[in-house]
Amino acid sequence: MPKHTFKLNGEQVTVDVPGEVRLLWVLRDVLGVRGPKYGCGLGVCQACTCHINGKAFNPCSVPVSEIGPDDEITTIEGLPATVGKDLHPMQQAWLDRDVPQCGYCQPGQIMTAVATVRKVREEGREIGDEDLDEIRNVCRCGTYQRIREAIRAGADATE
Repeated sequence: MPKHTFKLNGEQVTVDVPGEVRLLWVLRDVLGVRGPKYGCGLGVCQACTCHINGKAFNPCSVPVSEIGPDDEITTIEGLPATVGKDLHPMQQAWLDRDVPQCGYCQPGQIMTAVATVRKVREEGREIGDEDLDEIRNVCRCGTYQRIREAIRAGADATE
């Protein structure tokens, strides 16, 4: 079987799996990273959202063969290290606003929120309703209002 090497949460990893295996299964079943969740397998629900080189993506839709040795994958487990704290400000905002109910979608929601705030900041502006409206992560419990509040608070707390 072919070997695939990439950076995961700050550490270089190599896996020996067929190239067509979706990255989500490599993360969860081979590497034991449980934060990204399986929802639809099509990139629609976005429960599996992670970052690749700082941008949100859905590993359920990406074969491991498309990930290169210079690619950096960050999951919810590695998010706090990106700011050198125990919790990323977005994670703290989620807790402060009591966002999760079942919690299944929350890692993907938070990863999307962080990437959205980063993108907006790179554009030199503050997060607005139109940015929040573009977020398409599905929350079956329907905590969307608290999610929006937490994203705004997390954005304010992020340097």
